[in-house]
Amino acid sequence: MKEILELLLPRSADNTIRGWKLPLYILIVVAVIGAVRSFIHILSPDGGAGSIAGMDLTVSGAGEVVFAFALWGSEQLIYVILQWIVIGRYRSLVPLMWIVQFLETLGRVMVGQIKPVTFAHTPPGAIQNDLYLVLAIVMVFVSLWSGMRAKRNVEAVG
Repeated sequence: MKEILELLLPRSADNTIRGWKLPLYILIVVAVIGAVRSFIHILSPDGGAGSIAGMDLTVSGAGEVVFAFALWGSEQLIYVILQWIVIGRYRSLVPLMWIVQFLETLGRVMVGQIKPVTFAHTPPGAIQNDLYLVLAIVMVFVSLWSGMRAKRNVEAVG
């Protein structure tokens, strides 16, 4: 357990990958997708609510929906900035970022179940949620397993 905790929360976060680099590379792809999504929500005239999610914006309160989508985009942008900080400077925190990714996605899925919304079609983000939940769990296990294996190999040599 102590070994896992040290991989998730290293005493000194640095730019060292402990274990396989695959979780880092996939985190880069996720961060690029997240940046694109955040800018669409912030900059698109309808925040992507109508044009991408298929929501009916001809109803009363549509402006508030567009506003909420833009707020969501700003939150996504903050999250993406944190991902890029880890990718660029604190790579030892990649396993922790995958746990955060899992929790953030799980939160969105749970909110969607508690407060369902009607869409004309399934939005890409809803499909992405299912993928990200599985991907995040797999990447946490890959990070931890390969990190512990790398540590044991170093200790065996040393």
